[in-house]
Amino acid sequence: MTRTPSNADLRRWRRYLAAERAEAAVYRDLASRRKGEEREILLALADAEGRHEQHWLDLLGEKAGRANRGDLRTRILGFLARRFGSVFVLALAQRAESRSPYEADDDATDAMAADERIHEEVVRALAARGRQRLSGTFRAAVFGANDGLVSNLALVLGVSAAGVANNVVLLTGVAGLLAGALSMGAGEYVSVRSQRELVDASKPNPAAGASVADLDVDANELSLVYRARGMSKEDAAAHARQVLAGRDPAPRREFRPQDHDTIGSALGAALSSFCFFASGALIPVLPYLFGATGLTAVLISAVLVGLALLGTGSIVGLLSGASPVKRALRQLAIGFGAAGATYLLGLLFGVSTG
Repeated sequence: MTRTPSNADLRRWRRYLAAERAEAAVYRDLASRRKGEEREILLALADAEGRHEQHWLDLLGEKAGRANRGDLRTRILGFLARRFGSVFVLALAQRAESRSPYEADDDATDAMAADERIHEEVVRALAARGRQRLSGTFRAAVFGANDGLVSNLALVLGVSAAGVANNVVLLTGVAGLLAGALSMGAGEYVSVRSQRELVDASKPNPAAGASVADLDVDANELSLVYRARGMSKEDAAAHARQVLAGRDPAPRREFRPQDHDTIGSALGAALSSFCFFASGALIPVLPYLFGATGLTAVLISAVLVGLALLGTGSIVGLLSGASPVKRALRQLAIGFGAAGATYLLGLLFGVSTG
């Protein structure tokens, strides 16, 4: 016998219904900013949310009432999807899918709970494509900003704690900003450029593909290529026989150069690192630029840097699909730990030389 739903049940079902409608709208909004396969995948996810929506409509029947709005998190997600459609939205959607309550709710079917788990993996894979496209420049930007924030805060606090004049602290901070930004930009350029050159050196020679049709079938040296790439002797020989038996241009694809999407542009990484280091390093200096002195300047600088560290940490958390709060607090603890140690050393140095 079907039980009569309580008022609490009806409220919960309406909440689920609103959430499903909102999530379907998010996927459709994201799809409107995509093309090809990604667009098809996102529209398929929206259709799946539509099936879940129908389940709650069937349970509610005439008591469905007017359509409720989704929760605040989903509405914000929809707004971001319509305005930006970026990898950040996909990362947020991934977290939203991971928080599905259906596994613990007897009114949701096992298939619906399984759908939500699979949706999380689909969105994770889509977000991974975006993360891969921006990994090089984003890594340089995050590393540059945090290095600028922490290193210049530590530098400014350490010098300030030693009791030197305000203009000396300001000059030290500006010098640290310029020196660090130039060093970071140059280092990032050399690092990424060197990495790209190492990848280039490991690429197959495209001309090797043209030689496949003329290989000696009996000697079959093509199998050595596959063995050198990590195949077992038997697998390499079998794969080589398949390639030689085909005698068509298709095997040449195996000798085509790979792209540098996962590494990024050396110049882009250098500029990103320079700009973000400089912007991060500027924040600890701001109180001194506006005339603050002594402990007041130290506290203002620490608060401003703390807010910036919380911001960069939360962004990294969102992009990685992890908790933005935990990442933000971790970033704050690491940054303040380094700066605090330098400040204490500055105090000790100031006492010993006073």
